[in-house]
Amino acid sequence: MRTLLILLTCGALHAQIPPTDARNTEIPNTDTHFTARTYKTLAEWQARRAHLRKQILSAAGLLPMPPKNPLNPQIFGRIENQTYSIEKVLLETLPGYYLGGNLYRPMKPAPAGGFPGIVSPHGHWTYGRLEHTLLASVPARCINLAQQGFVVFCYDMVGYNDTVQTPHDFGTPAEQLWDFGPLSLQLWNSIRVVDFLQSLPGVNAAQIGATGASGGGTQAFLLAAVDDRIQFSAPVNMVSAIMQGGGLCENAPNLRLDTFNVEIAAMMAPRPMIMVSATGDWTKNNLTEEFPAVRAIYELFDKAANVESMHQDAPHNYNQLAREAVYRFFGKHVLGETNADKSKERGIRLEKLQDMLALHNRVLPANALDYAGVFAQWVRTAQTLVRNITDRNQLREMMQFALGVEWPERVVSRAEGERIVFGRPGRSDRVAGFWFPGEGRKVLFIHPDGAEAARNSPEFAALVRTGRPIYAIDAFQTGAGVAPRDRDAKMFLTFNQSDDANRVQDILTVLRWLDVPDVELAGVGKAAVWCQFAAAVSPRKVLLRADVSNFTGTDQEFVDRFFVPGIQRAGGLRVARLLSENRE
Repeated sequence: MRTLLILLTCGALHAQIPPTDARNTEIPNTDTHFTARTYKTLAEWQARRAHLRKQILSAAGLLPMPPKNPLNPQIFGRIENQTYSIEKVLLETLPGYYLGGNLYRPMKPAPAGGFPGIVSPHGHWTYGRLEHTLLASVPARCINLAQQGFVVFCYDMVGYNDTVQTPHDFGTPAEQLWDFGPLSLQLWNSIRVVDFLQSLPGVNAAQIGATGASGGGTQAFLLAAVDDRIQFSAPVNMVSAIMQGGGLCENAPNLRLDTFNVEIAAMMAPRPMIMVSATGDWTKNNLTEEFPAVRAIYELFDKAANVESMHQDAPHNYNQLAREAVYRFFGKHVLGETNADKSKERGIRLEKLQDMLALHNRVLPANALDYAGVFAQWVRTAQTLVRNITDRNQLREMMQFALGVEWPERVVSRAEGERIVFGRPGRSDRVAGFWFPGEGRKVLFIHPDGAEAARNSPEFAALVRTGRPIYAIDAFQTGAGVAPRDRDAKMFLTFNQSDDANRVQDILTVLRWLDVPDVELAGVGKAAVWCQFAAAVSPRKVLLRADVSNFTGTDQEFVDRFFVPGIQRAGGLRVARLLSENRE
């Protein structure tokens, strides 16, 4: 019986440790067909939602949130029609950084408590927030929503229309270290737009919604995922299991580690949401895949009636049929309107482009920064924010999210003589190495070229002379016969950790398996930096023996020798040293 138990256990371990490391062969990207996971209890989902919220904010450089400077709104150029008005707006969402848009308001008196407000990002249309075609008319939706009793602020994506201090697509490796990119600015702008709407007289601050299509749909569900002030939403033609967004403004590094848009959209639950889709784009499977997965989350709250779908035979769009479905949904859930006829779209008067653009015959305020200045401002803000944080647990959490690493709940291993391999159940990773027997405090020794290089190093020979047990591993992408990763996969860093972040994870995996305090963690060469950051995020105290004196923590050093998006935003080398020193 004991022999059978041992055989069953060994078989289970073999099943949990794959023959090859899936991180080298399974490379999720924006065109991967994802499958939604199942959550059995509301508590399980709520824990997952809390984690995802921090992951999104971290990827956007907003963990924790920067301070909110005065918006200094400039509202001007009012156009009045019989039932609605349009105004031009400039908002200073960061010191010296300006967001442009148009404010649409009903002309009728505000009800008690004020009109509901709607934030309206526009998506990748040729004319941005002024796009007016049969497939997508941004002015038509804003005007009709205003006529129905909403205050709507339609605002630019970065690099569009009036928001011109950066291009739309950007993100060098150095900028990625600070989580500076179009998604970061756009999500921050959206959060500040909610602030703006809530500050307006005649707006009900407790009734703010969001809607947008395509890239604007991505902005809408990302905002709803991190900002609970969004009380109703309509992400249009973007919630998909087969395409996660084609633009840099939708794909920040680390954003979708172990997740995808359907799960992110489900974070809206239990607040009212309509998912609009079409046969002619990546939302073609909505009725059979995405919508049922999201509805399952609403069912955990016993609020399945709060989520609806609208599917039509059409190309990628936010056309009149889609808009009218959104009008009906918002009317029912927000205005208490049951008469569907009142949701039919009216024809609009299209204003001249120059009468809608905030910077027509006008320049940005004198303090407006150029592109380099906006980046420098972002970095200064981050540095000040992190330096003012004294809670080490908060700093450690920020570092963990930047690295995308975990302290595993469980690690399995399999040994054959001196050879040993480790894995995290359910993760399909494989960390191979060897161990050298001894007595006393255990040593985990990391060499930048892998376990065999460690065995042949003078540092290893010195450790052997101490008589202690020593473990050496092939940290990720080290050692002989490593399968190359497809780093050219679409939006690779959005879905996959960098090599250096995976190396930190492998060190943490083995530390977790050793499962004793005061393990000596030794690293040489480039591996010393890996060990420095592993020691920083490990919840267990380790005795760090890693000389990083030749690594000073500049942006260029991180790019060249320890590339992890967001690592500077999380405090970089200064915080890593702080967290690994003087631990009780």
